[in-house]
Amino acid sequence: MAGRGKGADFVEALARGLDVLTCFDATRRELSLSEVAVATGLARPTARRLLLTLQELGYVRATGEGGFALTPQVLRLGIAYAGSLGLWEMARPHMEALVARTRESSSITQLDGSDIVYVARVSVPKIITLRVDIGTKFPAPPTSQGKVLLAQLGDEELAEALDTPSLSWVVTKPVDRKALATELAEVRARGWALADEELAPGIRSIAVPLRDGGGAVRAALNVSTHAAETSVEMLTETYLPLLMDAANRISSDWSTWQSRPSVEMSSTRR
Repeated sequence: MAGRGKGADFVEALARGLDVLTCFDATRRELSLSEVAVATGLARPTARRLLLTLQELGYVRATGEGGFALTPQVLRLGIAYAGSLGLWEMARPHMEALVARTRESSSITQLDGSDIVYVARVSVPKIITLRVDIGTKFPAPPTSQGKVLLAQLGDEELAEALDTPSLSWVVTKPVDRKALATELAEVRARGWALADEELAPGIRSIAVPLRDGGGAVRAALNVSTHAAETSVEMLTETYLPLLMDAANRISSDWSTWQSRPSVEMSSTRR
């Protein structure tokens, strides 16, 4: 992973530290020094120094069996990102109202290469085949939110996104790009997307875009259900109007938040 920077100001040490953090995931919650070195492509001494530095900063802890694991402090990085958007603050009351009316979970995701990443979620207790947390990544093409976000890309941007290797642990079938392009055109025209057990058996969802103050699609909002409990007709006829109303309210509040006056306080040196 390291050694790929090309800019004159690229900081290799920082990149290596981030490589160490991101080599942990849902299937590799605890790693030994050797495993971290292999996963990052770093020499063992370098990996050891980085792990000990991250441990001192509080992002990594040593386990009792000679391994390492992330600490909850890593969440501060994601929370800082979500907070900088202002999206979660605007979305939460509307998502909670949507969940109260549908009694189904709702999430907000953004596009990251060929994946979607979850940045906000209000869930209800359900038996579901895939666990979803903030920061979870799924391949974009087989998800309703991914289709909404991919539909906003131009041809070159779409090809670049699909060429990016997925970082999700979920393995899906190869993408038929011609069929996907046709579906994305339909999604773009009607303003919503449906995924019917495409990501995994039992998972059925519907999604709509969230727009910023300039009208650009920045995220997607969905309602996810269990296929055995909720039909496609229920999603499109009953939940979709509620979902679109929530998305419009979130986008409106987000636009207002983004346009708020910014006041800079200047300090006077004495």
